[in-house]
Amino acid sequence: MRVLAAFFFNILCNFAIGLLVAKFLGPAEYGRFALAFAVAIAVQCAFFDCLRLGATRFYSERVRAEDPALRATLDTAFIIIALSMGVAASLMFLSGVHFTLSNGLIALALIAAVSNGVFDYNTALVRARFHDRLYTRLVLVKNALALLLTGGGAFLFGSAKMALIGSIISISGAIITARAALRDHGVTRQHASFAIARSIFAYSLPIVLANVLYLSIPLANRAIVATLYGFSETGQFSLAYDLGSKAIQAIGSTLDVVLFQIAVALHDQHGPSKAKDQVARNMAIVIAVVLPACTGIWLTLPSIEHVIVPVAYRGPFAKLLTLMMAGLFSSALILFGISPIFQIAKRTAPLIAAAVIACIVDPLLIIVLPKNPDASSLAIAQTGAYIAALVALIVMASFSKPQWPRLRDLALTALATAAMAAALLPLRQHNPGFLTLFGQVVAGLLIYSLFVYFFDIANMREIIIARLRPILARLQASS
Repeated sequence: MRVLAAFFFNILCNFAIGLLVAKFLGPAEYGRFALAFAVAIAVQCAFFDCLRLGATRFYSERVRAEDPALRATLDTAFIIIALSMGVAASLMFLSGVHFTLSNGLIALALIAAVSNGVFDYNTALVRARFHDRLYTRLVLVKNALALLLTGGGAFLFGSAKMALIGSIISISGAIITARAALRDHGVTRQHASFAIARSIFAYSLPIVLANVLYLSIPLANRAIVATLYGFSETGQFSLAYDLGSKAIQAIGSTLDVVLFQIAVALHDQHGPSKAKDQVARNMAIVIAVVLPACTGIWLTLPSIEHVIVPVAYRGPFAKLLTLMMAGLFSSALILFGISPIFQIAKRTAPLIAAAVIACIVDPLLIIVLPKNPDASSLAIAQTGAYIAALVALIVMASFSKPQWPRLRDLALTALATAAMAAALLPLRQHNPGFLTLFGQVVAGLLIYSLFVYFFDIANMREIIIARLRPILARLQASS
């Protein structure tokens, strides 16, 4: 439970930081910041996500004690990749090539990619050991520094560069403060094994390539928006996508950080059959949480925009996020629902095929759709690309005869979401504001929770009661 609380705290801080930066920079400068940060995330995924995925899938407390070669291989590979990336970046700048962003912002984006890579890699190691206390410490320090330095840099200087520098320092600072606890004592580079590295990359490279292709869609679309409409419209497009994707991806990630690790443990202890059953249960939970969350965000969007979105972004924010919402749902289901089928089976090549389909559909829709005076056609194209990838991945997954969620759970999820929407839709027409938003959230949670309680959708009632039972026992014992 501690790791979930830390994960949720991290989500809230990311929202707060994103909104502060958007408010203090304004649409045009935020457009530059968002495009640079998107580059950083794409580079991080391309170069360092193999190691994070390898740590998540293969590292554990048992492996840490019995097989130091795995950690040594991961650490050595990280150093080699970071140095290689630095050399490649230097050669790129010396070549004189020009980008939509300035060379200074590109350089900072690459440094941010390395710092983010270090943080995500180390937190993956910590989570794989179920070391909740250390994970919580890392998250708290990182976000405290980020609120101060990233938000402060945007406020004091109104500069995308200074906000990026603040982000880099905050992430690096969190790792430095915990460097002793993050080490595996007795592990040296001499333990590194080429065979282990090859098995890690064989498992993770298809996943990474697929994720890079998915990330390239919004990144390319932002670059197109910047070229066609300017950085101010890029800021509008970016804030809608960033907040929407953070909300949905954070919900999915919070579930995945626990659920996928459970499936991995079952595979390790009881074999693939038990793991397949768990993946099906996980998928049912993901759908049962993400579908009402996406629906709820759309139903409360006028009040969300009024309460938390900076004035300069209102109007375009709600329009663009509405157009993106089905794509965000599809993306979450791909990452946290369908992809684990292939990850558990260590057969990850189909993930690339689905991502390639998305990358083909996006530009085709951009060409076919009528041009608008804003970026709405690109938002529609992006949504269409993710829906196409989801359909393709479900079709490819069906050939491996996986375990699917029970039809009962899917039907009840749809029914509960529809009931929630029917109750909240009239409130969408009320004057937007905090009280309206509060009423919508309470009513939506109450209605959906009643369905979960009475029908035990995706066994969530049973899971929640099991989680609460030891807490209640401790409270009774202390009283």
